[in-house]
Amino acid sequence: MNFSASVLTLYPEMFPGALGLSLAGRAMERGDWSLEPIQIRDFAFDKHRTVDDSPAGGGAGMVMRADVLARAIDHAAPEGDPRPKLLMSPRGKPLTQARVRELAAGPGVVILCGRFEGVDQRVIEARELEEVSIGDFILSGGEPAALVLLDAVVRLLPGVMGNERSGEEESFENGLLEHPHYTRPQEFEGRPIPDVLISGNHARIAAWRHDQSEKLTAERRPDLLARNSSDGRG
Repeated sequence: MNFSASVLTLYPEMFPGALGLSLAGRAMERGDWSLEPIQIRDFAFDKHRTVDDSPAGGGAGMVMRADVLARAIDHAAPEGDPRPKLLMSPRGKPLTQARVRELAAGPGVVILCGRFEGVDQRVIEARELEEVSIGDFILSGGEPAALVLLDAVVRLLPGVMGNERSGEEESFENGLLEHPHYTRPQEFEGRPIPDVLISGNHARIAAWRHDQSEKLTAERRPDLLARNSSDGRG
């Protein structure tokens, strides 16, 4: 079964965007995966195609309406659709490489891109939306986050990457950041390639790379080392 993504958005013209290029774009052309952007306004109830209203209890901004969103979600994912339904949200659970791999192993995703102040909580609960965050910062809408998530997932689909091992030796795959990389020329502005990498000793190379990964992780993401220790990897 090919991977199928449906994206509910107020700006369908933002898709496929970068996903139409490079590895993801070629995979889409081959039919390895498909992307359907869906205009949320098409499911509004009035001639003005209204999708939002003022927040209950007062406050700034507007909130996306539960009834409109429910119609859009039910169109994209009718009863029996096995795809997980995601809401890109800064208050969501942080996206991890492990979750990306889970999604890539499934039939696809339905992604709701929020706008304005947020989404009516009732549709999140009624349609069992999984809130997902790509980081501790605020975007103008969920579309850029959806593009990021899809890029991370699509590159792991079978046949998308030329070298399947590429996806196994990257940051976060083993709980560590990725080791440094080098290529020709052998010396650049007085900086040579480390001798171990041109030694031909694969055991030493593997040990050096692992040591470098641990050092980088300790410097830049000590939280990952703490997490590895707590789940028994340390």
